[in-house]
Amino acid sequence: MARFSQLSAVAFTALLLAACAGKAESPAASATEPTAAATATVASAPVPADDNLNATLWMQRSVEYAGSTETAFALAKIRLNEALKDRRWTAAPAEQTGNFSNLPPAIICDVDETLLDNSAYQAWNITAGTAFSNETWSKFVAARISTAVPGAVEFTNYAASKGVKVFYVTNRTVDGEQATRDNMAKLAFPMGGNVDTFLMANEQEGWGSKKGSRRAVIAKDYRVLLLLGDNFGDFVDAYKGTEDDRKQVFEASATHWGHDWIMLPNPSYGSWEAVPYKFDYGAAPDAMRDAKRKALTSWSGQ
Repeated sequence: MARFSQLSAVAFTALLLAACAGKAESPAASATEPTAAATATVASAPVPADDNLNATLWMQRSVEYAGSTETAFALAKIRLNEALKDRRWTAAPAEQTGNFSNLPPAIICDVDETLLDNSAYQAWNITAGTAFSNETWSKFVAARISTAVPGAVEFTNYAASKGVKVFYVTNRTVDGEQATRDNMAKLAFPMGGNVDTFLMANEQEGWGSKKGSRRAVIAKDYRVLLLLGDNFGDFVDAYKGTEDDRKQVFEASATHWGHDWIMLPNPSYGSWEAVPYKFDYGAAPDAMRDAKRKALTSWSGQ
């Protein structure tokens, strides 16, 4: 797997330091020639324990992760072939209205951790002792160094070869659209031809973190065969409730899972981990961690 080895934590630190200093150094140059200052910063600073260590290590280095994603895309290929034969089939029941049977086929894919592997950014936060921020995430997107999730390029190109339009509905914001397009074109994802297949967050009024409004735009002109994502919000808009709320929505959608909704594994981040602290992203890290500990079901030790 060509994964984090393409961009080490030291190299990404150098990239960010260069960007902050206003240098016009290319990502490739930064990745191969980290500055002495950046190396010293990573080598000498004590790195605190990070809750994301095992998840990121699993995603970058394990055959189990690659096997999980390849399995998901193999299932998606089977379901795609079934959907092409059934004109009553739609993966967007809330948005697909009217007589859609003769509309051209499409699939809707999330991008991050569904098609693009951004674990180098997570690994950089772990090894540098930092946390997610919009500033560093934007710089990572601009670097255009995300790799492909195993099986993603092959599946999306298979869909395109069947005449299925592949749409990318992502919560990357519109200011990162060109970098995202460049990154995905470099990895040989289908780019949509003369159709704009990239629907970014904030690109139009009403296009926030919930994706239903963007799915509805696609469903007007296409029969949506599959939804693919790594987060509950890639399939439904009611993803920010309590644990019980989310379970009810999940169970109400039982017929879709593994049929026309394909979930990719992502143990690193997602709406699931915010449920214990009630999506209060402004809470102190210790309070977030305490809420997550209290949500666990534990053995008594006896």
